[in-house]
Amino acid sequence: MSDGTFDKAFVGDLNRLFRWRRDVRRFSREPLEPHLLPEILEAAELSPSVGNSQPWRWVEVRTTSVRETVRDSFIRCNAEALNGYTGERAHLYSSLKLAGLDDAPVHLAVFCAPDAEQGHGLGRQTVPETLEYSVVTAITTMWLAARARGVGIGWVSILEPHAVTEALAVPATWKLVAYLCVGYPEHENDIPELERVGWQSRTESEKRHLIR
Repeated sequence: MSDGTFDKAFVGDLNRLFRWRRDVRRFSREPLEPHLLPEILEAAELSPSVGNSQPWRWVEVRTTSVRETVRDSFIRCNAEALNGYTGERAHLYSSLKLAGLDDAPVHLAVFCAPDAEQGHGLGRQTVPETLEYSVVTAITTMWLAARARGVGIGWVSILEPHAVTEALAVPATWKLVAYLCVGYPEHENDIPELERVGWQSRTESEKRHLIR
């Protein structure tokens, strides 16, 4: 494999990794081994980015007051989201654990930093969003690198980006892309939780593959 080719066994393992990557919502409080987070982020840094701009910025959130600000934001947004559902859907929503903020040992805020010099603007003049897309690609790479090491990640999207940005006092030009909970999963399953509980099943891939 040193020449860049991969055998069928590796491809099979890679496909298995894709299947077992989950958005983790229930975490063990056991701390990560010290080497794991740097190792996972180092793998994420191998991600492609538009113009080799590498716009991702990883901010590990350890301060208790900041974590409480994020949690308060989640509580507000979660209550508002619940009000948008009725009947059985509201009951199902209220039964979901939508964040691991209390249990996950590591919180990671991921930002996009629009540095005009890095990458020299290549590839983003007509579609500037490619900077943020590049950050999402890095997050995906991180997610897979974490899962391969037995570490889970949960993406908390039910919060107020401005509240997180202000609490962390990052540069005003940085844009929050993701707030991630990182830790060992409480349990593992190759079927997404939202599919298992009946929130949303997977659609057939043929319905998303169009030919023009």
